[in-house]
Amino acid sequence: MGFRDLAYRLYERRLEASLSGKAIPRHVGVMCDDNRRWARSAGHTDVNKGHRKGADKIFELLQWCKQSGVEVVTLWLLSTDNLTRPRQELDPLLLIIEDTVNDLIDEGWHVNPMGALDLLPDHTARVLKHAAEVTSHNPGLLVNVAVGYGGRREIADAVRSLLVDHASKGTTIEQLADAVDVEHIAEHLYTAGQPDPDLVIRTSGEQRLGGFLLWQSTHSEFYFCDAYWPAFRRVDFLRALRSYSERNRRYGS
Repeated sequence: MGFRDLAYRLYERRLEASLSGKAIPRHVGVMCDDNRRWARSAGHTDVNKGHRKGADKIFELLQWCKQSGVEVVTLWLLSTDNLTRPRQELDPLLLIIEDTVNDLIDEGWHVNPMGALDLLPDHTARVLKHAAEVTSHNPGLLVNVAVGYGGRREIADAVRSLLVDHASKGTTIEQLADAVDVEHIAEHLYTAGQPDPDLVIRTSGEQRLGGFLLWQSTHSEFYFCDAYWPAFRRVDFLRALRSYSERNRRYGS
């Protein structure tokens, strides 16, 4: 082990020690950005090598989260905007996502797909739905896989689901308008029944949400990391947890 590796290990252990007895987020949302720029910075002409490397990083992150006591992880893998990419870009990316989801199944994670699955190609949608079915009773960490996801679309889908639900019960529009509140809408979000994210991490240095968990992140803490997603390290994750533990959460007050 070289000096640099040794220094890294020592720093990692120091970060771990600093978290002892500190608050750990129950739910962590991660914007897995930017696989393509990592590939180019690494000298690859095929950006799919970045997507593959980013997919591998997911499994490292999940182990870090499990070890730290995180209960829910939401991974934003593909936005609704991404679905407008040319087929020669989108098709390989969808294949990588399908392979990743199948690997999550094989490793025994509890997978919950979230997004506008009706906008995805049939095969990709089937893979995601199958993952939800066969892992629904798996214990431990819950992994939300956001594919074909957009925050505005999620809210629109929640309202649509709410309207359909009440129409089936014979509720009139006037009655619904008098009764509906934020909790009614929250019950129809993709994350219904889950705790809202305590911490949202975005890699690549970009400091914006881009539509990620718009409703749920109202009281979230945010951590922006300069590293591209495939280069995200355990020390980066521990730094995010340390930053979270040092904040005085006011929940909007």
